[in-house]
Parts: sequence; structure tokens; C-alpha cells
Amino acid sequence: MIEKRPIKITDLTLRDGHQSLFATRMKTEDMLPVAEKMDSIGFYSMEVWGGATFDVMTRFLNENPWDRVRLLKKRMPNTKLQMLLRGQNLVGYRNYADDVVEAFIEKAAEVGIDIFRVFDALNDERNFIAAFRAIHKCERHIQGVLSYSLTEKRLGGPIFNVGYYVDKAKRIEDMGAHSLCIKDMSGIISPYDAYELISALKNNLKIPIHLHTHYTSGMASMSCLKAIEAGVDGIDTCLAPFALRSSHPAIEPFIIALKNTQFDPDFNLETIAEIDEYFESIIPNYMSFADNTRFSVIDIGVLMHQIPGGMISNLVGQLRQAKALNRLKEVYEEIPRTRKDMGFPPLVTPTSQIVGVQAVFNVIAGRYKMISKEVKDYFYGLYGKPPVDVNKEISGKALKGYEKGEIPIETRPGDILEPELPKAREALRDISDNMEDILIYALYPMTGMEFLKKKYGIQ
Repeated sequence: MIEKRPIKITDLTLRDGHQSLFATRMKTEDMLPVAEKMDSIGFYSMEVWGGATFDVMTRFLNENPWDRVRLLKKRMPNTKLQMLLRGQNLVGYRNYADDVVEAFIEKAAEVGIDIFRVFDALNDERNFIAAFRAIHKCERHIQGVLSYSLTEKRLGGPIFNVGYYVDKAKRIEDMGAHSLCIKDMSGIISPYDAYELISALKNNLKIPIHLHTHYTSGMASMSCLKAIEAGVDGIDTCLAPFALRSSHPAIEPFIIALKNTQFDPDFNLETIAEIDEYFESIIPNYMSFADNTRFSVIDIGVLMHQIPGGMISNLVGQLRQAKALNRLKEVYEEIPRTRKDMGFPPLVTPTSQIVGVQAVFNVIAGRYKMISKEVKDYFYGLYGKPPVDVNKEISGKALKGYEKGEIPIETRPGDILEPELPKAREALRDISDNMEDILIYALYPMTGMEFLKKKYGIQ
């Protein structure tokens, strides 16, 4: 008799689903009516927070992000709530001091986060140290992450090969992670590469392994199925109305495809259909944020240039502002060159923005005639260590006259950052002494302060 190994399903509808399709604009009030029914399905976990949600809630929705977790926790007591944490970046766009990292994680655990999915844009495990330590202290689950990246069309080549991922994964396991996630943000992991990589990881790690991949290229469902055959412990899906396109595979086909197999999660399709109906009813509220520039559900471009969808929309916005939209093709050609100069960072927040902005500058003004502050910070080492050495000539040019010094640091970026909470407390001394508010300001001094002034009726 074949041993049953039901696949663990993490549902991303309430975080990455609407972040991918509707610019993260889903309001808490649209989540709550269906939360209890979602809780009854049997998901291993639900990702409901992190990524861009924190920023968008304070900047655009005028919602307190901490309240969302509390409210969902009350209605979903049987399912682990999960968040995406950008390592030392937390939910922001730079590295924060260790005191902010510790206080943020402590507060997130307090309001109801059970699983912290922790990634670093450069796969520099040193940027996990402070976060892992704080999560352990709160006795929550650490899911260490490897950002999946390629330099070739398929897995392999001198940098992003099986050996690279296995070596990094073993280090993450040794650091105390309770599980590992392969995070394919661009949707570029192909089915047989997923099988090869998951097989290798299962042979070398003791902790459970999860696969997160976007549907952008059209390969995600095939890749998840091959990963399941290779022994992956969990996959990420969305409910159908929030799935596909630049989002994730839909759960519904898997329920039938895995029926009566050893991997059958045994979910009730009728209940899920009712939940889908509800989500269909609220989608008109968010259609203005959807990409309606193409009819195709898949983006074949990502198979060629590997640029994540969110990065493309940023590039288009920049070029439109510069009245240079006709030069988009040149930017596509420049991105791989800029990425190579910067040591082949995986293209995920914030490195995708850093590389993308510099590529636009290089096309419009000439190569490295203009260098962004973030690129200077990057070459100095404030974001961590890239997968391979950077171009020394370009690095030297970027750091000439740089305020912090012209020689890049070798240490963990967090080691050179002064504590930030005292300044945040001081800035809010006449407004609030609540740690949740202090953290909002520490993460986003400008937009966070605007949000807090509205919250307390100051403006």
C-alpha cells in the first residue's frame, strides 16, 4: 500500500494574489466576510501579510496594517497565518537596524503571525541573522527562502546551478530554519528543473521544502506537479479568481488532479466554489488596478528576458515620465548588462528596482553617467554580498566621493547600522508612544508620518 503524503497547500489569495493582479489594493473589509469559510478548507497556511501590503495599507488604503492580522486571526483560528519578510529589509526598501527588526517581528508575532517566510534579495544569508534570532525568541516558525534566479534559459551555468541552491539551502537549515522555500518570483522555473532541484534538496536537507512560483510564463502548474513528484512538501496556490497571469497556479485543478493519489489534500471543491463566487463578486472593485494591456494569460517575454512583471511596469512608468517610452527595447537589452556589472543579483524587491532604475539611466543618459543613490549603497555593500563579484571599474566609479567611504564593506550590513527606534520615538513624542505606530514611522518616515497624522486627526 502506498503511504499517503498529502501535499501541504499555502494559499496566497489574501497577499500575493492581489499584490500580483491588483496592485495590493484589496481592503480588509473585503477579506473578512469569507475568512471563516477559508479557514475551514484545511490549508497548511495562509499568507495574509508582508510583501507590499504594509506599505500600501498605510500609503493608499488608510488602514492600520496591524489590525488586519488581528481581525483575520479571530476569524481563522485553525489555519496558520503567514507573512513574507524581506530579511533585514522587513517590509521596506532598505536594510533596517537590528532593533527595528527585533521589535517588528515581536509585534508581528503578537498580533498573530505564525510563520515568517524570510527572504533576501541577494540570497545573502547574513541578512537572515537578526530576523531568525528574533523569530526563534518569539517561538514562531522560520521558513528560510532562496530567491530563484537564472542566467541561462534553464537551471545551470556557472552561477545559479543545483550546487549553488543546495549549498545555500544547507546553510539556511544550519541557521535554524524550520522549513525552506524556493521562491520563484518571475515564474521561470521549468518543470524538469523543478524536479531536479527539489530532488537534490530532498536528498540533502532534513527540513520540509516548499515551492513558490508565479504563473507569469505559463509553466507554474506543470512545475508544481513535477515538484510534487520529486517529493516537495508544500506548494503555493491561489483561489481561481486571484490566480494565473502574474499571480500563482489555481488550487482548483490540483484538487481533481491529485484526487485519490498519495498527495491528495482532500479539499472540498464545493466549498471552494462558494468562496470563488464571493471573490468574483468583489473583483469589480479592483479591476481598475488590473493589467488590461494584453489578452494573453501568459507573458512569453519573461521566458526570453526573465524580467518580473512588477519590474516591467516600473520601467514603463519611468520611461513614460522621461518621454522615452520608445526606448523600452534598449532598456530590456541593457538590464542583463547592468545586472552583470552588479554581480548578477536575483531580480526581486528591492534589487529589481535598483537594477531597473540604473538600466534606464544608462540608456537615457549614457552608461553610468548618472548613478542612483541606491546603486552607490549597493556597491558599498549596504544590501549585502551579491552571488558573484561586481564589476570593479563600475563599483569604483559609483563610490568615488561616496559619503560613507570609497572602499566597500565586508561585514553584515546590519552591523554598521545604528539603533533607529530612539529617533523614531523622538519623532513621534507628541503623537504616540505606541510601538505599532513607532514601527510604522521607522519603516516609512514620510508616508508613515502622513498616515499617523491622519490616524490621530492632526491633518
